[in-house]
This record gives sequence, structure tokens and C-alpha cells, in this order.
Amino acid sequence: MNILTSVTAPQAWHGDALAIAVFASPKSSNEQLENQEKKALQLSESLKNLDIQVLACTLTDLITESEFTGEIGASVSGRVGIDYAIRKVILIGMGDPAKANADVWRRAAASAVKWANKVKVKNLALAFPAYNQDVSLTAQAIAEGVLLAGHQDKRFKSKNANPQFLDQVEILETDPEIANPAIAKAQQIVDGVILARELVSAPANIVTPITLAETALAIAEESKYFSVKILEQADCEALNMGAFLGVARASDIPPKFIHLTYSNGTPKRKLAIVGKGLTFDSGGLNIKAGAGSGIELMKTDMGGSAAALGAAAVIAKLQPTDLEVHFIVASCENMINGSAMRPGDILTASNGKTIEVNNTDAEGRLTLADALVYADKLGVDAIVDLATLTGACVVALGEDIAGMWSIDDDFAEAIAKAAKDAGEKLWRMPLEDPYFDQLKSVVADFKNTGSRAGGAITGALFLKQFVEKTKAWAHLDVAGPVWSDRESGYNNAGGTGFAVRTLVNLILN
Repeated sequence: MNILTSVTAPQAWHGDALAIAVFASPKSSNEQLENQEKKALQLSESLKNLDIQVLACTLTDLITESEFTGEIGASVSGRVGIDYAIRKVILIGMGDPAKANADVWRRAAASAVKWANKVKVKNLALAFPAYNQDVSLTAQAIAEGVLLAGHQDKRFKSKNANPQFLDQVEILETDPEIANPAIAKAQQIVDGVILARELVSAPANIVTPITLAETALAIAEESKYFSVKILEQADCEALNMGAFLGVARASDIPPKFIHLTYSNGTPKRKLAIVGKGLTFDSGGLNIKAGAGSGIELMKTDMGGSAAALGAAAVIAKLQPTDLEVHFIVASCENMINGSAMRPGDILTASNGKTIEVNNTDAEGRLTLADALVYADKLGVDAIVDLATLTGACVVALGEDIAGMWSIDDDFAEAIAKAAKDAGEKLWRMPLEDPYFDQLKSVVADFKNTGSRAGGAITGALFLKQFVEKTKAWAHLDVAGPVWSDRESGYNNAGGTGFAVRTLVNLILN
């Protein structure tokens, strides 16, 4: 999809459709009046002139008939007429201007794109207010919304059931010299999100540990600042990665331990990003069975690694200076055969700690254990891991919010800010140390699961045992938001690419 910029005012533009984003009407101070008569949106002078001069009072009619007030997420649309320069128009609510952030612009742009495709528009113009009077931030947010909403994953469709009509979006009343670099940056970021989306959405017979390794190699080839190391099974055995290899041993597809390193200039800070990379999780001998087990969606169990690789792809293009970032993925499948790990087996991780496997379906934390030990030895300032770790986190926070645990308040705040700027929802959860008693084992250092109560917390406490040197560590449980069965905001159904933009913000800022 081609995104253009123009200093053209809405009154001078002509084409298929115009999308106008507006803030909500101020609330009445008289509650009785507000209850008696719902106030419709009052158009600004410029929009009144546009409505009269160009749109044949279509806006006034739409607002009056629908009682549109500009609340966030609301929209109203209509046809102008065949004899006018603009055929169709939509008003999109942006809510209270005092509460607006960049994500409001992304979502408004996404709404415009989805509407345009629905009504079969080929060229669309956007008349949006500036975000904090910042042309660059406004253009980037709008472009991200347009591109994310416009992406449709049709790789496995035999027929194009929902053709994309929209091929050009023009952002009006903006300075191209400022906006165009921001749009280019948005395209680079969205490319990384789409990579993550398509990795998550692809089935396990398409995306395997080998595929993830090949993806990492391809990313490294894009930038001279990247190097890559793929550890094979024998390499992992030499490093005593017993927890990771215990999960991998029942699969016919060999495990791949991926280490991508970005280094540009003298690093002022060093960060490690560890992504869970289970390309399919059968549950092992504790097999996921029965209605509601979700086994058919266990292709998404590599959502953490998809976010890590998507962020790496963005960094390869943006090429920030004076930092070092390690992207680490211990990738394998959790399958069943005569070699599969059994409930009751004891595995030894690469830091020497022993783990009693009381549930083979809690396998992700076993792979992450060795990945975290590996990252902890790199001398980084901070480590963040991302994993579709627990259903308990989905129960606690729902499908749209990821859980965050951290041993460092400043690092947690940095991640929270990065997520807020990206419009991706995180909620910090407690590292309640006494809950670790649930993991006590009679025969090993600890077990890999506790009770159902507080399962997301004990999962985080388990991972904490494998970070000993690094001062700042955070764990993100992204089990809910990496996949969606429904269209929402700028995400279509399927893989969402969740956390790519959060990670990019964290790296850059």
C-alpha cells in the first residue's frame, strides 16, 4: 500500500474517500441538560467550511442523524454524491483530547483503512489533527495504523476471498520533508511486526526450529552489524543444556539454539532478548487432550521468539548506534515418542540446577532455563524474556494484556513506557517469593510446576532461578495477546506481532 503526504487542504483534495478524525465534544457542565439532550459533535470552523463547500452538508447530516459525539472508537460514514469531488466520507472519533496518545492515531487510521476496504475505495485521504503538534510522530503513528490494518495474511488461501481494494492513502496538510522519513521508519517497523505475525500464524509443518534458524540467518545477512551463531544439538550437549534438550528429544526435527548479535559502535548499554521458541507443543506425555485443550493453536507457542526475531529485523534496518543487543531463541518441538521426557524425570540445566519434571506440558520454562543461563553469561546490563508461558496469565489478565515480572523497578518502568508508546498492554505482576514453596521437590532442587493457584507467578519464579549475574531481568508472559481470533484495532485475526514494537522502543530508548 502506497502512503503519500501532501500539504493539500481537505477542501482542495478530490478522490474516492476522505476520512476525518475528530476529538469528542466537551461534556456539558449541566448534568440535567446532558441527560435530557445528548449533544452532537460541534464541527470546527474549518470542517464547517469543508462541509458546506465540498461535502454538500453530508457531515452535518451524518452527525445529526447518528448523534455522533466523537467518542473514541465511534465512527459514522456516508456517500456524498456522484457530482462531487469526494464520493464517500467517514468521521472517526478520537475521544477526549486530554487523554489522547499516539495509539489513538494508529487506531483511527486503522479504522479508516478497514472502512475503505469494506466500501471498496481505491484512494483514501486522511484529515487528522497533529499529535502534540509533532508532524513526525503523527505521520509515523498514522502510517503504522494504515500498514498494520492493511496487512492480510493470505499465504494459505486457495482463493482471495477478501480482496484489498485500497492501494493509496494520502495524509493531508502535512510537511512531506518531515513526514516522509517518519513514514519510512513506520514501514520498517511494520515489516518486523508482519514477520512476527506470519511466523506465529504459519502452521507447525511450515515453521519449524529449522525455519526460525533460517530466519535469523536471513536477518543477519541484511546488516553488517549483525552476526549469528546457530548451536546444533551437539553444541548444546557440550554446554550441558539438559533442560532444553530434555524437551527437544522426542521430536524428529532437530533443536536449534539461535544467537543473533547486533553491535554497532562502542556499546553504552547491552541488552539480551530471549524468546520462547516452541514451534509446536503437544504437551508431551501430559498431552493436551479433549475439547478446549487448544492443541491446534500450539503453533503459536513460539510467539516470544517471533517477537524477538521481528524486533531484530527492525533493528537490522534502523541500525541504531552505540549499543549491543543479543537475540536468543532455544527452539524445538515438544512431541511424543519412546525418547520423550516422562513425568518424574529429573533434568539438569546448564547452571547445574536439577529440575523434577512433574508436568511435561510446562516445557517452555525448561527451554528458557538454559537460554537464560546462556544470556546471563554474556555480561549484559539487562535481560528480558518473552514467552507464551501460562494459561494462568490469560485467566488473570485476559487475551489482550501481557503480564510482566521484574527484579528491577527501573527496567520494569522502561519496558512499561516502551509498551505504552507502542499501544501494547502490559501489567506488572508480583514476584511473590513465598509462592516458590509450591515448587519444592523431594528429589531435585525444584519442580517445574506448582499448583494452579498463582501459576503465572510460579512460572516467573521458576525462570528467576536461572538469572544470577544480571542486575535487571524481566519476564513477559505474552500467552494471551500473541494471537487473536477476532479483528481488533489494527490487528486482523491471527498472529498479532505483539511486543515487536515494544521491544524496538525499548532498544531505541
